[in-house]
Amino acid sequence: MIEVLLEEHRNIEKLLVVLEQELDAFDHSESPDYEILHAIIDYFQDYPEGYHHPKEDILFEKLKLRDPGAAQRIGDVEDEHEMESMRLQRLSEAVSDILAGREYLRQNFHDVVRDFIEYQRRHMSKEELLLFPAAAKTLKPEDWVEIDARMDDRKDPLFDGTDQKFHALRQTILRWEQEIGETRVRARA
Repeated sequence: MIEVLLEEHRNIEKLLVVLEQELDAFDHSESPDYEILHAIIDYFQDYPEGYHHPKEDILFEKLKLRDPGAAQRIGDVEDEHEMESMRLQRLSEAVSDILAGREYLRQNFHDVVRDFIEYQRRHMSKEELLLFPAAAKTLKPEDWVEIDARMDDRKDPLFDGTDQKFHALRQTILRWEQEIGETRVRARA
């Protein structure tokens, strides 16, 4: 379970990098790829909101039962997921406002996107450093069986390649990964 969550975090990080690239284009007075921005927003609304966060919430719920002190030190994961939802909604509204031609200050757009990215990274880091190790240490085998039974086994629609609405985004990520690989090869040469 924790390996699955960590893999999903790695996938989310890939999207945050693409989002940063689009923000960089915007910051340099270029036009970001709004199709990609919409696909990222759709993905976050679909998979992390509907499937990834509920898995973490169940994990946290079990941890609270087994070790309330550890859960208290971590903070409220469910509240943080609500904050992520609010930030995602602000990002969605900002993109929609710009596409609708509504007046939107460049700095405000930058701030909304940057806030979303940074909050995502802080939250994932906190889960990886605190929640996941505490759960691995504390939860009993029967807890993991129950957690697994409560999990939806839906595949990630972006990274398993089955959902065509994410095709352009998937291609952007693959292109970005190829460019990173080529840069590393050139740096070693």
